Amino acid sequence: MTVTERFLKLVSYDTTSREGTGVCPSTPGQLALARELVRQLRELGVTDAHADEHGYVYGSIPANCSRRIPVMGLIAHMDTSPDAPGGNIHPRITEPYDGGELVLNREKNIRMGPDDFESLRRNVGKHLIVTDGTTLLGADDKAGAAEILAAAELLLGSDRPHGAVRLAFTPDEEIGAGADLFDVKGFGADYAYTLDGGTLGELECENFNGASAHLVIHGRSIHPGSAKGKMVNAALVAMELNALLPAGEIPAKTEGYEGFFHLTGMKGEVEQAELSYIIRDHDRAKFEARKRTMEQAAARINEKYGAGTAELALRDSYYNMKEKLADCMFLIRDAERALREVGVEPKIVPIRGGTDGARLSYEGLPCPNLCTGGENYHGRYEYIPVEDMEKVVEMVARLLWNLAE
Repeated sequence: MTVTERFLKLVSYDTTSREGTGVCPSTPGQLALARELVRQLRELGVTDAHADEHGYVYGSIPANCSRRIPVMGLIAHMDTSPDAPGGNIHPRITEPYDGGELVLNREKNIRMGPDDFESLRRNVGKHLIVTDGTTLLGADDKAGAAEILAAAELLLGSDRPHGAVRLAFTPDEEIGAGADLFDVKGFGADYAYTLDGGTLGELECENFNGASAHLVIHGRSIHPGSAKGKMVNAALVAMELNALLPAGEIPAKTEGYEGFFHLTGMKGEVEQAELSYIIRDHDRAKFEARKRTMEQAAARINEKYGAGTAELALRDSYYNMKEKLADCMFLIRDAERALREVGVEPKIVPIRGGTDGARLSYEGLPCPNLCTGGENYHGRYEYIPVEDMEKVVEMVARLLWNLAE
């Protein structure tokens, strides 16, 4: 199977993760995909491929040389973001892109062009895998999974020397739980790479510090005809609390190393309302300050409307892996070399998000992030060039072969 064929097979599985289910994986589709990944690995000759009771998939490729080489790991996640529909995906491979507007869905008049999505300009001439505009595509991170499978096929089908390689696919990364039950010791790698990045050529060794915030606002319902001085409308109080946060520090107004507060969900009635946020910043001190800002906003609401009006639950999700990778930058240099060997100029960029690799780096498995080639993640305009996936596969194989030189 080509990497494209593998990718199209993987995106046929609905693996949208869900917060608050209390189980791992959070959705049954991830277990179904885990079984498919085990099947494909065994078909390739990965005889120890298996999924554990939580849906984590593991397998290994033995070394075929006598030279002592660090054991390397390759990791991707199986779930897709709950930010957009992830089931009943209808992917389509375009003709070589001509630089104009793409019609994703003629019936619904859903279109995508370079004026809104600048990344299209650098992909002229490539075959793009797109959606029909009603769902996300799932390249985050089924492209990474397909590329790992295809790279494994190259390694297993070649006599070129390489060291031992460990493979893993994780559930629930998109809800910050991908590394929760990862068996680092059993995985047995000295170092690893996640394939969970975007644009071809990008390498990432630093990421946001991340936390989640969930607020429950308690109101008081009174008949509106006699509510003066008595009603506390929880939905309005929730809006008031959100207004206490810095208006310009949101994803739509930040870039690079700038952090943000991101409202990811809200619901409310007079009696009760809920707000869900993610909090992000590359700088640890600024990250802690953002959490204090959220706490202060809840405290001001409680001062105004009474104790217990706003209940805040804050939870750290992951931290910036930069400090854990400072002594392992040879991992980035090796990836840069492999990219150049396949004709791609590398670019080191900060992740405006997180990966399993951030958590795993803190658990003793240094794990920077490699590109997969995807664009416009977490939305209906997500796409990935076929040619870029093929480049990533070649890059990963070369990276592992080079270590045995």
